[in-house]
Amino acid sequence: MKRWNDSNNRSVTRVVRTLLLLSLGFLAGCAGTPSTPQMVIYQSGLDRIHLENDPGSIVNTHPTTLIPSEVGSLLRGVRVWKQRNLVHRLYSGEAERTRAFRNEEVAVLAPALSKALELASPDQRIYFHLGHVTEYGEKETTAGWVSIRENLLYLALREVHDRHSPGPDISKYDRQMPNVPEQAPVFHATFEPEEYLHEIRSGWKLFTPDQREELQIRYRDALNALTKTPQP
Repeated sequence: MKRWNDSNNRSVTRVVRTLLLLSLGFLAGCAGTPSTPQMVIYQSGLDRIHLENDPGSIVNTHPTTLIPSEVGSLLRGVRVWKQRNLVHRLYSGEAERTRAFRNEEVAVLAPALSKALELASPDQRIYFHLGHVTEYGEKETTAGWVSIRENLLYLALREVHDRHSPGPDISKYDRQMPNVPEQAPVFHATFEPEEYLHEIRSGWKLFTPDQREELQIRYRDALNALTKTPQP
């Protein structure tokens, strides 16, 4: 009986060890490595737009021609709002939708994205990062990616007007579990008019507060409508 128990314990140990190794390999794969900039399109202060390799397996329809005014029209149609809990929604309703890109941000992004789309190859995407320091010394950032596939413009937002304290932001970490980030405030995104929104995909990076909201926009149809109807 003792011999059977020893053999069984060794088998269980091997299984646990194998599962642990597989889990560590899975986590390492999920962590991934940041994409390396392949061509800087625009850089000024905390603002940066560059081309990088697109890790997706689908080939993008690049290069593509979109003039700055067309890019600006599409950016002005993107709306975001913070998620509220059930009690807050019952009391105050859903959070107000606001523009993801302010006028001054559109002025920076539109010409840079237009140029980037003309220079991008099918295996590249465009990364953008906008940032400035607020009057309270915080850094406010908006970041994401842009690519085009056939008749769809893919706009993936990683953060929108997120504010970071000037010092180490310990508020985002669980005090009971050092170095484990808490979940960042969740936001939602859409494109208006919504009839030109093909799909929305939400994603998270494992064990990090990083969120990704991907909008797939039928951009040519949207531009035809937006050029006829003034945007707010």
